[in-house]
Amino acid sequence: MDSTTKKESEFRSWGATVEFGKTAADYARNRAGFPEAFFERLAALGLIRPAMRALDLGTGTGTVARGLAMRGCDVTGLDRSAEMLAQAVEIDRAAGVTIRYVEGVAERTGLTDASFELVTAGQCWHWFDRAAAASEARRILVPGGRIVIAHFDWIPLPGNIARATEELIERFNPQWKLGNGLGLYPRWMGDLGVAGFVGLESFSFDVDASYSHAAWRGRIRASAGVGATLSAERTAAFDSELAALLASRFAGDPASVPHRVFAAIGAAP
Repeated sequence: MDSTTKKESEFRSWGATVEFGKTAADYARNRAGFPEAFFERLAALGLIRPAMRALDLGTGTGTVARGLAMRGCDVTGLDRSAEMLAQAVEIDRAAGVTIRYVEGVAERTGLTDASFELVTAGQCWHWFDRAAAASEARRILVPGGRIVIAHFDWIPLPGNIARATEELIERFNPQWKLGNGLGLYPRWMGDLGVAGFVGLESFSFDVDASYSHAAWRGRIRASAGVGATLSAERTAAFDSELAALLASRFAGDPASVPHRVFAAIGAAP
């Protein structure tokens, strides 16, 4: 089993235990959304335009949905966590955008056939029943509509802040096996092909995200391996050790954390 397939298997095995609703406040406050360059790339490819009807699956705190709305799209965000959607509404209010939110699941949205021109899924495809979600996306897209499955992952390299943080997560939560990722998901292209999408393409590029020590700690508390699975007491103990690690090994504050953007794109026939 290659490293990519192994990681996808771990994603599937974790789906029943991760509760991001517990981390909604940290998620909203500290988790960097997709960079402007991601939306600029979508616009350059002709994938977004004003008044486009867009659905953001697994929207969480609405980072992708908000980026689309700020570019004039008519956006609906869907997520199974009421806590995450409540945070999204607060952030939207501060940003001056209006997004319709629906509590539901990507595999069975309950939305009308051929009602959207764009479906996005940012940083969440691995938590879905991927075959069912791909089929559902095709059902709710108009002919010629596009799906964009996207990720914005930190990139762990030997000795860098991301890898050191992963090693600490692994010590506190030995069941967490999602480290050492490459930020690339070629099998998502297979999901789209099996569901009947055509004109498949992908892109990736690297950017650095700036995090203060406090924000990085919050971002990690919001992650699957920490606050979404550990007890409150264990999360607090982890956070204390991460603070000490950052102070001793990564004195620069803010820190520059390498990230990779990846997107898989398909068109509904």
